[in-house]
Formats: sequence, C-alpha cells, structure tokens
Amino acid sequence: MVAEISATSRIDSRILERAARVIRVIGHPLRLRLLEELEGGERHVSELVETTGASQAIVSQQLGILRSEGVVDARRDGPRVYYRVIEPKVSMILECIRQCDIPDLTVIDLTDAPLVDYTEDGAPG
Repeated sequence: MVAEISATSRIDSRILERAARVIRVIGHPLRLRLLEELEGGERHVSELVETTGASQAIVSQQLGILRSEGVVDARRDGPRVYYRVIEPKVSMILECIRQCDIPDLTVIDLTDAPLVDYTEDGAPG
C-alpha cells in the first residue's frame, strides 16, 4: 500500500538543501566513524586517531571537512585540539544507519538491471 503525500507534508527546499549537504559531507566511512566516536562527547585528535586506526593527517583532514560544513566544531586547549558534534541531526542519522539493514551491494548482480538516465531536475528521463 502506497501512502499518498499531501502538499502540506512537502519538505521546504532550504531544509532539503541543508540535508543534502550534510548527507554528502558525512557520506564517507571514516567521517561516519569519527562522528560515531564524537557522539559520546568531545574528543581530541589523538584519541580519534587511536580509535579509528587512521593516521593523524587523515583524521585531521576529515575533521576539517566536517568542520568546514558545520557538522563539528573545534577548540584548542594548549597543543591539543578537541572536536565535538554541532549538527543536531547527526545522532539521529547514525541511529538510522544502525537500524537499517543495508544490503551488501557487492554481492548483488546488477549486470542485467536497466539503466535509468535522469534529467537535471532529478526526474527519470
């Protein structure tokens, strides 16, 4: 059964633009892991390096991307830089990911699947 969407339930275009930007910026496995680590509160870079197993340079680069898009913020305390999540929807997005049973697309054979071209406005064309 398909639910009918009323005109009043449409999402404001500014909200969709912000959501798309946040989803795009967090759509990287290491960034998601960093955000998961930061869910528990503020952490300094060396802690994040230790828990993720990534190099300090890579962790700092990914945190810089998250910071530039307003997902995390940083504060310096002497030689250490501490990061925290400032995007309020991150916990909800991570919880959604935890609840989803996302299929392993590497085992799905899509060789006979039809290709769909999309127009500039995102509609199938």
